[in-house]
Amino acid sequence: MNKTIYSNDHKYLVKQLKNARKEIGLDQGEVARLLDKTQSYISKIESGQRRIDVIRLKELAKIYKKDVNYFLK
Repeated sequence: MNKTIYSNDHKYLVKQLKNARKEIGLDQGEVARLLDKTQSYISKIESGQRRIDVIRLKELAKIYKKDVNYFLK
């Protein structure tokens, strides 16, 4: 298993997170406020510079009204 942050699985997750946010019509700042984080935190996740844990993924899935499996290959 490739553990690099730039693995295909991570790239897929990042793409799905960005798509889900856009589908629901939120910008990065709005998502950041819902998570009590900064816009730059969301930007780094969506650009692939930061990994997220399962708990954060569940929070994002809830915001985006998606099942967690939507984000996984």
